[in-house]
Amino acid sequence: MSPVERPSRRIVADPDTVERDLTRLVLTVVELVRQLVERQCVRRMEQGDLTDDQIETLGVTLMRLEEAMGDLCDRFGLTPQDLNLDLGPLGTLLPTND
Repeated sequence: MSPVERPSRRIVADPDTVERDLTRLVLTVVELVRQLVERQCVRRMEQGDLTDDQIETLGVTLMRLEEAMGDLCDRFGLTPQDLNLDLGPLGTLLPTND
């Protein structure tokens, strides 16, 4: 394959979208962590490791975080689907609700 035919491995950053793209990446990481924490909380709740007060506190906290994520996505014109990175043969980063 000649140098002309090889795909470029350089990042092409568009100055007009760099803020949105960076926000998308950061929100993707935050959403991944939020989903992992939510699953951990559910697991601990099902095992009986949490008191009723802890369950209430975690529930309210997770709801507020989900609302904040929605607000940030709206602010930057992103949808939840925009945060789900395609990892090629591995599938998507975040689970889908299909």
